[in-house]
Amino acid sequence: MFKSFELEALVEPLLKWYPLHARSLPWREDPTPYHVWVSEIMLQQTRVEAVKPFYARFMEALPDVAALADCEMDRLLKLWEGLGYYNRVRNMQQAAQTIMQEYGGVIPADYEELLKLKGIGHYTAAAIASIAYGKREAAVDGNVLRILMRVTENDSDIAKQSVKNAVEAALRQIVPEGRAGMFTQALMELGATVCVPNGAPLCEACPWNALCLSHKHGKEMELPVKSKAKARKIEKKTVLVIRDGARVLLQKRPEKGLLAGMYEFPYLNGYVSEKAALDYVKEQGLAPLRIQKLPDAKHIFSHVEWQMKGYALLVEEPADEQGYLFVEAADSEKHYAIPAAYAAYSRYMKIRIGQEKFLQD
Repeated sequence: MFKSFELEALVEPLLKWYPLHARSLPWREDPTPYHVWVSEIMLQQTRVEAVKPFYARFMEALPDVAALADCEMDRLLKLWEGLGYYNRVRNMQQAAQTIMQEYGGVIPADYEELLKLKGIGHYTAAAIASIAYGKREAAVDGNVLRILMRVTENDSDIAKQSVKNAVEAALRQIVPEGRAGMFTQALMELGATVCVPNGAPLCEACPWNALCLSHKHGKEMELPVKSKAKARKIEKKTVLVIRDGARVLLQKRPEKGLLAGMYEFPYLNGYVSEKAALDYVKEQGLAPLRIQKLPDAKHIFSHVEWQMKGYALLVEEPADEQGYLFVEAADSEKHYAIPAAYAAYSRYMKIRIGQEKFLQD
């Protein structure tokens, strides 16, 4: 993979640089296998600064594998609310239950055993094995791929699994004995803070400055090469924020599929008129008193983009509430996990969801 470049030359400069420049992060203070695991899953698709308050809340509520394994699903989804990709936490719970049943409650140290656990792939398994257990494993994510492709001036397509596998195999050969955890974290840190993904890399601050072939040839911004993903599917919908005063109507999503088991506002597929929205509410056995158009919104998932229009509707309090889930706004903020996709409309419940909870007023 890197036949014309001596990867071993990268090790010592990086390990000398890291202790002087490493950020203070809560999961680094006590890098137990559980802490490493939770933090790495949270950090997938999410920025470090955004993860910190979620990590603190999660650890306070579920401090160990046993607590995660036993957590009731609605509470678990609520703890994860705002991080997105909710299958991640569902998979974590399944893995935790397996750990309790088959590994005596101890997260395995062996890389191959870690890979058997639900939701743990090559990168997370290597991160746990190296950081928490000091195993000579190579954790290769987007950050690591980027910095290695740049320093070696390699134009292989990092979107290909074969390339990721080859980088992993090559990197494993140079993981230093007795310093595997530091080496893994140093690679992560370099990619996150110096050889950054967006904008120009901070080459003057890089411990590999004199070794980097891309820097030498002025190709930093050309690498890495990554083929484009397929275009996202567009889904248009009309969101209905239905209130009977202090309460709002929610519905639970199916137990499988996107945002499984979470709570949401009722919606109609496609864009509909005020009259169509009113007719729908009447068909549900509710008596609308007022309707107000809400701002348009959109939310981007990995493969789907929701483009939303919305209405706020005030209805009479139903005489028979069987079949409805009308909840107090404050109660929904505490107990019902609402996806961040609906953040633009949750404001009309006078609540904050997901990351909004951790922003200063």
